[in-house]
Parts: sequence; C-alpha cells; structure tokens
Amino acid sequence: MTMTADLPTPLSATAGLPHPGALATAPHTALDVPGVARVVGVGTAVPPTSYSQQDLLDIFRIEDPRIRSIFLNSAIDRRFLTLPPQGEDGTRVLEKQGELLAKHKAQGIDMGVRAVEECLKDAGAELSDIGYLCCVTSTGFLTPGLSALLIRELGISRHCSRIDIVGMGCNAGLNALNAVNGWARAHPGQLAVMVCIESCSAAYVFDGTMRTSVVNSLFGDGSAAVALVAGERDGRDEPPAALPAVAVEPVPEPRILKFASCVITDAVDAMRYDWDAEQDRFSFYLDPHVPYVVGAHAEIVVDRLLEGTGLRRSDIAHWLVHSGGKKVIDAVMVNLGLTRYDLRHTTGVLRDYGNLSSGSFLFSYERLLKEGVARPGEYCVLMTMGPGSTIETALVRW
Repeated sequence: MTMTADLPTPLSATAGLPHPGALATAPHTALDVPGVARVVGVGTAVPPTSYSQQDLLDIFRIEDPRIRSIFLNSAIDRRFLTLPPQGEDGTRVLEKQGELLAKHKAQGIDMGVRAVEECLKDAGAELSDIGYLCCVTSTGFLTPGLSALLIRELGISRHCSRIDIVGMGCNAGLNALNAVNGWARAHPGQLAVMVCIESCSAAYVFDGTMRTSVVNSLFGDGSAAVALVAGERDGRDEPPAALPAVAVEPVPEPRILKFASCVITDAVDAMRYDWDAEQDRFSFYLDPHVPYVVGAHAEIVVDRLLEGTGLRRSDIAHWLVHSGGKKVIDAVMVNLGLTRYDLRHTTGVLRDYGNLSSGSFLFSYERLLKEGVARPGEYCVLMTMGPGSTIETALVRW
C-alpha cells in the first residue's frame, strides 16, 4: 500500500511510549483451548543489492521535482532490488514482460530457498520435517508454481502437501497463515511452512507517470518464511536441557488464537495489479485514497478480532502491522489509538526495506523476537492490508 495525502500527526505526549498492554500481562481468557498451532520458526531473505532512494533517482535520472519528492519523503532509507541491466549509454534497459517473469522465477527461488532454510534453522528442524508447504506471491505467475519449484530445489519430500497462493497482494501473508494454521491443527505434530516470495523488481513499469512513480518509490524485494506446529512436534520428544542455576521463566512460542477479515467491497478497485496495454505489461495501481479507506476500517476489523475474547485493545502488548507506506501506517495508528512505539517495527521495516508486500509483517515479527521483549501471556495483533480492499488480522499469545 501507499498513499499520497498527508494525515495529521498525533500530538499525544505518550506517542513514543509502550502501549498499556505491554506494561502488564493481560488476563487469560476462554481462548485457552487445546490443539492450537504455535509459531516455531521464522526466517527472511533479500537480494544482495540495495539502494537508497537518492541512488535510485540518480540511476534512473529522474529530475521531475514531483516524483523526486515522492521518493525522498517516503520514510524509506533503502530497498533491496534487482534493477534492469545497463545499456551502452549507461541507462537502464527496460525489460520485456517475459524477462520480468524470468526474473521473478530466478530471484523468487533464490530468496525462497534462503528464507525457508533460515526458518528451519530457527525452528531447529530439517527439510525432511516439512509436511506442508505454502508459497505466497503477487509479483509473477508461474505454472508449476513456486511450491513445486522449491520442493525440487531444496530436495523436500515429493510427497509433501503444498499450495500456491497467487495474486492476493500485500494482505496475502495472513490469508495464507490462516490456511497453514488450519492444516497444522488438522495434522498435530507435523511441521507446516509458509513462505512469502515477492520480487517486486519484476513488477515495475518505468513510464514517467505519477501512477507508476508512486509504486516505484515504495516496493522492495524480499522473502519471509514461518513454521507452525500444533501439539508435540513429531520426533522431538527428547528430554529438555538442564535449567541454568538461576531459573528464568522461558518465553513460550506464540500460539495463533484467532483470525478476522474485512473486505471493503466499495474500494475493490483501489489497489490492483492489471494489464497496462500501453506498456505491454502488468502494472500496479494504488488509489490516493487508500490510507483513508484502510484507516476508517481498521477499528472495525480489530474489534471483530477481539470480540468474544474478553480482551480490549489496551490488553494488546504488541502490534505488527504491514509496512504498507508512511501514510497508511499513520492512518492505522490514528484510528486505533496506537503509539509510535507500538509500530516501531512496522516503520523500521519500511525504513530499511520498503514495502515487501505479503511478507512485510514477518520481517517485523522477526525484529520483535530479536528485541526479546515479549513475555509469557502477552498478546499480539498482526495486521495486513491489500487489494480487495482488504484488512486481515490475527491474534496470537506468548
């Protein structure tokens, strides 16, 4: 997501402080049910090359002050990208649709492999442990899909169950997580892996228009994988290691408790990826009113997520929102009454990577884990936004 209109900045003196839910563990609720799936590993990967926004303006020789302003006021410092090759005159050669698709395939396999490997390392698992593989992408279309290609590339069992979720957009990571969560709960002890693979470099159009310039200023390439399991993991019943002399309460793996969605049908065309006949390729379109649409519905879907749980928004210690763009993040913050501290990882990922589409929230989740602040009993809300227009949410608890 991105947006082109300014929103008011919250003036609260507590904007940089933790959300109240982070200051005390919320009470347990009726959500304590057996058999829920938990997150046991996460891993991310990006291309080897990154560029600042100024680098990109220089490389593509962009002089239009309106376009330069979009790039330089995006709250993005760097993005990982695979740019078109250079021609003899030093300018970038515009790739044809077939070349873009080849880039999507090659880079997607490379990033997907590395993200899955990092995820399994984090989970203490092997390739042979994977019982289900879900691949998510919106930056290209392949048949066979990335799931079959990754199974071959990684040497995963050819009997592994799999699914490809293609074209849902930036919200798709939580749509897919819902499906993977269902499979894990139906197959206790077996490892289910979801990997989001977005080669946004393979979906750019360079035509000098404001429409494409907004998109070109925002998206980056990246892949993120997450592993789930319900119950005791198969083959993992070894006795636990001895506790240290000074006992420290272990932080449990976060459990996935609930999902909630909201499709904003009146804005179904506000975000889309469709054929541009003039450019002879696919092209993104983002309506400038997207941040207002998302912000106006954020409270509705979060209230639905918490309905029947006995929880209030103030009970949520952690918020991991899709890094859709500066103004859509601001819109969510204002409408949900969040602080800059609540969304520090969301804005940090946007700053360091740009909008990574479906996998953005997992980059934020990885940062939250490395921060080491989550405590047993704390709740977290995950939120993604994308075409439809759609807001997806999930509730987890450590």
